[in-house]
Amino acid sequence: MNARTLSFIAQRIGGIALTLLIVSLMVFFVTALLPGDAAQQSLGQFATPEQLTALREQMGLNRPALVRYLSWLSGLLHGDMGLSLSSQTPITQLISGRLASSMTLGAVTAAISVPLALIIGIVSAMYRGSALDRGLNVVTMTTVAIPEFLIATLAVLIFAVKLKWVPALIFAHDVSTPWQFIRAYTLPVATLCCVITAQMARMTRAALVDQLGKPYIEMARLKGVRPVRLVLTHALPNTVGPIANAIAVSVSYLVGGAVIVETIFNYPGLAQLMVDGVANRDMPLIQACSMLFCTAYLILLIIADVCGVLSNPKLRTQ
Repeated sequence: MNARTLSFIAQRIGGIALTLLIVSLMVFFVTALLPGDAAQQSLGQFATPEQLTALREQMGLNRPALVRYLSWLSGLLHGDMGLSLSSQTPITQLISGRLASSMTLGAVTAAISVPLALIIGIVSAMYRGSALDRGLNVVTMTTVAIPEFLIATLAVLIFAVKLKWVPALIFAHDVSTPWQFIRAYTLPVATLCCVITAQMARMTRAALVDQLGKPYIEMARLKGVRPVRLVLTHALPNTVGPIANAIAVSVSYLVGGAVIVETIFNYPGLAQLMVDGVANRDMPLIQACSMLFCTAYLILLIIADVCGVLSNPKLRTQ
């Protein structure tokens, strides 16, 4: 990497730090606007005002919002996410227990969906305007339009309830053999693949079609370059930036956007942990999960930006 590329990466890292600071402010004060709190949720609706006051003081909820924010931010910068108000367990411990599950689900989904999306996008661009291209466009547009909760619900009804091929709920800790892994992860992985593969495929096709209309591609075609080589050797390297951004945006959805899928399949991931935190009004847990999701999203975007710069000589010298 040259000095310009390193300077670009440093600027992006500085932008991430500033973005995370702004997000931390928004997350903290927006969650503070939620009705009720952990003390009221813990004691129930029949708690006396004295009991609520005592528990709020014990949990530190009676302090001013700005003081609580600065205390939370200071702990976050030192790697301390605080305690869960509902279970009095360190949030780092709760997240570490769910992080492996979320990463497994995301990794398996990405390993299947990314190559599949690239193949669909490349084939569709190579044969653009043909019946195959129109058929793939109809399939991808239909898949993008169908919400994931409907896909997940139909998958459970058909393959788990009617056919009984796979279980409807996932018990990740009980998976010990490859066959159990396949049975447990088939439905959630298939649902998430349907959600993100179609979008990545369409963006890949759009980037390739744009390059295939450039003069240098026409010149290569006039020289007799075969269509497959024309796409894979000449056009595809110039679409690394847009495709990398499409992959980053889609994969970032797997980090925290799979809330519906994890909830329907009772998957013990970070998204499900955040849903539990919302139900229990566990603000420190919600804030920690939100910051983790945002950090992962920004890291994926900066990786995509770096890939785009490294793949384009013009950007490396600007």
